Amino acid sequence: MTPPIRTVAVIGAGTMGSGIAVVAAQAGYRTIIRDLDEANLARGLDTARGFLTKSAEKGKLTPEQSASAIGNLSGTTDLRDLSAADVVIEAIFENLSAKQRLWSDLDPVVSPDTLLHTNTSTLPVTGIAAGSKSPNRVIGTHYCNPAPLMKLVEVARGRYTDDATYHRTREFLTTLGKTTVTTKDQPGFIVNRFLIPWENNVIRALEAGLGTVESIDLAVTSGLGHPMGPFRLLDVVGMDIHKEVAMRLYEQFRDPRFAPPPMVDRMIAAGDLGRKTGRGFYTYDDNRLFGA
Repeated sequence: MTPPIRTVAVIGAGTMGSGIAVVAAQAGYRTIIRDLDEANLARGLDTARGFLTKSAEKGKLTPEQSASAIGNLSGTTDLRDLSAADVVIEAIFENLSAKQRLWSDLDPVVSPDTLLHTNTSTLPVTGIAAGSKSPNRVIGTHYCNPAPLMKLVEVARGRYTDDATYHRTREFLTTLGKTTVTTKDQPGFIVNRFLIPWENNVIRALEAGLGTVESIDLAVTSGLGHPMGPFRLLDVVGMDIHKEVAMRLYEQFRDPRFAPPPMVDRMIAAGDLGRKTGRGFYTYDDNRLFGA
């Protein structure tokens, strides 16, 4: 019998990592965010706590629920502090060797029963798992962004992911209130295979003068029923992250639909990355939140 899941570790305090931490903390798990950089860690914790506080102010959580979730959150820069984790969710930047090194470093730290989740959506789960001595416990769990608001998690088994890891992972994600779809270990999985070319086309439409940022977002939410317009979503994700994901998919597929338009580079050069910098396609007074 495997022990119950009580503690979740999230590695990486960026937008995705802090968002996943919110989800785990809300579900009642003791949640530890780990980042190498103290400033990044403080910013990620502030983002997570700010979202939970704002959710209570908006009536989406009771004050008690918000306080309980905030109480579940803690942070560290020391990998050894993750020794009690029953699930480790890696949400660092998309670099294969960095992810492999991380799993290698974690091998002597965590329990043999710990689930090892990678939030990649562009790199092979099998390749990432090669960094661990227990590739059978490594599985892809790609949270849709923003993680606290979006229900879907894509689950991708690596070549050696065993059945126990797969089933325990899906059960855990259910306790987070997530809907799961299982996909092949292929670049982009399902969502980004569709989303990245679509977002690039939306940016190209803006460049061509087809509409304004506001009118295109309104057309998509009112005409297509999307809960968030594409430019609002891009501001949450960040233009730097969008480019990174798009380029990785372009490098693998060589399909021009994945190549980011020139506006992406211009916005990155100007520092207009989105919500996290206070300005992207829109401007923001509060850059701590996930678009709530």
